[in-house]
Amino acid sequence: MIGMPMRNERGFTLVELLATIGAAIILMAAIYTAVTFGYRSSVAVERKVTALEDARAALELMSTEIRMASYNPNDIPNHQNIWQNAACGGTHSGVMGYRGVQVADANNIMVQMDITEDTDVGDPNEIISYAYDAANQRITRSTNCGAAQPFLGDTVANVNQRTVRVINNDLNIPIFRYFNGAGTEIQAVNLPGLIPDIRRIDITLAVETEHVDPNMNQRRRLIYSTSVIPRNHAPPL
Repeated sequence: MIGMPMRNERGFTLVELLATIGAAIILMAAIYTAVTFGYRSSVAVERKVTALEDARAALELMSTEIRMASYNPNDIPNHQNIWQNAACGGTHSGVMGYRGVQVADANNIMVQMDITEDTDVGDPNEIISYAYDAANQRITRSTNCGAAQPFLGDTVANVNQRTVRVINNDLNIPIFRYFNGAGTEIQAVNLPGLIPDIRRIDITLAVETEHVDPNMNQRRRLIYSTSVIPRNHAPPL
């Protein structure tokens, strides 16, 4: 009986196995790198978008409220019994000429408006104060002389709530700048005396993300600015 031909039982050599394992490791490393980079990029974009949305929304609300400064639809003669003082203790301002801008400097502003048209500014949201808390790198907002509330950013201790840091102080950029009708900037040394001359207010928010961008290994910075015309602040003709 003629025997069957023998099969070739030869397997992989050690060199071939090592080469295959090496190629697999390289492929897995490439996939891991791509996935990690994609995740980091996604996190970075998400944090930037969050910071962008927070800063943009804050700037929009600030400009809307500041634009209403000195709104006085009843045109009360000499504005008596309407504007409150800077301390906001319920007493009338000693300088009615300041109208609805009782505080104005590089880091703070207080605006007042008679939005309920009842000849006073004692109702909710008729007195708005914004303040730059440089120590905590945030903007606070208070209404009708109440306690300051986090508005953009938060305290250093509250890391779970902080999405952005307001870094105007680090960059030496004022939050608020004031201009007269000729477009000339009103210098800080002339405030509050020249508050009645204010015709335009520039607001600038320089912010950076609270968390470090994992791809750049640093925080992302953004600067937003706008100009506000408080039309009601000009004295009546």
